Amino acid sequence: MSQLKRVVEPFGEVNVYPRGGTLHVVATILMEPRKEGTQTGIALDGSGSMSELYGVASGGVLSSIFSRPQPQNLITPVAQKICAYLARRIDADLGTTVIYWATGQAGSQIEVVGDLTAEQAERHYFGPPQRFGNGTQLLPAVRYFVDRFRDAPFGFYVFITDGEIHDLEDVKSYSRQLAQEVAARRRRPVKFVLIGVGPSVNEAQMEELDDLETGTNIDLWDHKLAAELTRLEQIFAEVVDENARVADRAKILDANGRVIKDFSDTGLPAKFEFQVPVGTPYFTLEVNGHRIHQGLSDAVAVPPSQLVAPAAAASAPARSFEELDEVLPVQPVNVEPVEKTSKSGKSDDEWLDFDLQFEPGREPPKK
Repeated sequence: MSQLKRVVEPFGEVNVYPRGGTLHVVATILMEPRKEGTQTGIALDGSGSMSELYGVASGGVLSSIFSRPQPQNLITPVAQKICAYLARRIDADLGTTVIYWATGQAGSQIEVVGDLTAEQAERHYFGPPQRFGNGTQLLPAVRYFVDRFRDAPFGFYVFITDGEIHDLEDVKSYSRQLAQEVAARRRRPVKFVLIGVGPSVNEAQMEELDDLETGTNIDLWDHKLAAELTRLEQIFAEVVDENARVADRAKILDANGRVIKDFSDTGLPAKFEFQVPVGTPYFTLEVNGHRIHQGLSDAVAVPPSQLVAPAAAASAPARSFEELDEVLPVQPVNVEPVEKTSKSGKSDDEWLDFDLQFEPGREPPKK
């Protein structure tokens, strides 16, 4: 399988599977999940290798003598935006749980920060944990979210890390068991997203979890690199309601303009698949008067997206995704209401002032 890195919006994810003389393509349309009762969390790697990303100087005589500048905290802007987004738009209680993981002895401990509203997250300075870990164990953090929000109708949890996971096999084993329990309806569904930051990320490990075979149709893990994210909605690339329809009609064309698949009668689903011959450079989604071209490998250069003239192939390139967003906007996914779970938050007095500007969104209800 090849999960493409260069994905043209409004696609969320495009996977290409070679099968004999064909390429089997599975693509999703970027969607924002709106599931009643959803609980969210963000877990920050607290292992020692993260120290400079938190802005902690390495110290030593040379640093002092030569006035080495203090490293910049690169975690705070990432955590602020993701945490605020989840709290404001996804979490049922308008508060996202924040923890540090891989802290303490052997990197096996977690430190709980608390439940932050969007406004608190936007002001909070995500500094280093109380005690850096000397290992990087992910499983305790996974278990924390799964166990704490066991009764939540849906859980969405983001794990930020800079490097190698030391208990990968244990995480994979637990994930297989969890997926089987979810498939058997003994557990509520969850989604985990690993986000890599910094230059030392072991993306091969992330891909192992992302592609983990569980013997079920449950896909627990996804991964992203912070440097490659262009919209926060991309963290939901695999959270797709396969029954959702995002446009009344659409067509999939090959690079020569031939129709591969026609959704004129059924509507364009949020997830679709098709086959093309090996060597096909790209496919085209024709929807709402636009042609959006997506390469079938990261090395392929594709034409710019186009507006299609009503009676001819004359076209003009779309200027940006904001234009495409009006044609095929990021879709919310709704499910039937269920009883919400609750979380307790910290008071505003406990959060440090850290000003950033964000677009207005939904606000917590007035008490």
